[in-house]
Amino acid sequence: MGTSTRWKGPDGDRWSSAARRLARWRDDSRNPDQRLEEIAADHLHALHETLRADRSAFGLYDTACAAGERLAGALGSLAAEGAESADALVARLVSEVGGDGGTLADAAVRRGVAAAVRDVRDRHPELDDAMDAGAEGGGFAWDILCDLYQVFFADMVGEFLRSVVAEHVKLTVPVLIATDPEGRIADWVAEKVVDLVPNPCEVAAEATDLAQAVDTAQSVVGDAQDPATVLPTIAESLVPRAVGKVLGLITEGITGEEGAAA
Repeated sequence: MGTSTRWKGPDGDRWSSAARRLARWRDDSRNPDQRLEEIAADHLHALHETLRADRSAFGLYDTACAAGERLAGALGSLAAEGAESADALVARLVSEVGGDGGTLADAAVRRGVAAAVRDVRDRHPELDDAMDAGAEGGGFAWDILCDLYQVFFADMVGEFLRSVVAEHVKLTVPVLIATDPEGRIADWVAEKVVDLVPNPCEVAAEATDLAQAVDTAQSVVGDAQDPATVLPTIAESLVPRAVGKVLGLITEGITGEEGAAA
């Protein structure tokens, strides 16, 4: 960043193969949706393969972990205060979670925040009612906030790959811009990995009681009966696993084999 040189996307055989398949794709070809899903899977596999070889690649792992910790810290205040509109919620989370970095990973985090709010609104129509009542000081329900946490990590990966695909499109087949393959690929990727992300509310529910949930989070809190205290703590403790899963560093649930890449 900081120069006028265009980033040409990641290097490597897997990335090049995915880019070539994209260059051959046409919206009016046979089974275009299926082929685009296969191209999306190629890009996701390329990302996972790259990060398994070098966890520091693109700065994505560290950036995602830092953003996840900031999001976990924001959950308690959102449970107490909420937001008055979707735009206000996005602006608040971009400010609190997105940071001010200028890398591709930083941009993916900020776009991932906006995409997560959009997706959670689709999942929870009642969120709009909660925002309409925001002036009365009502906060968001924890099932909504836990879904927001879960969806964020998936959307962040999708938005990172959207940028990669967009550069491939600009460099090789600009005519495809009208069909928005990068947006469709990002959505597919997010849908593919979202269930890999642990949900803080489900982790808490699986514990025998909230006190055990706090032990699961390896933390001590003053009031074990207060979800506003317990759930953000659990959410923060789950960040390394959430990031590891969506980035392919923890392979259980992706390849069927338990383990983490070295």
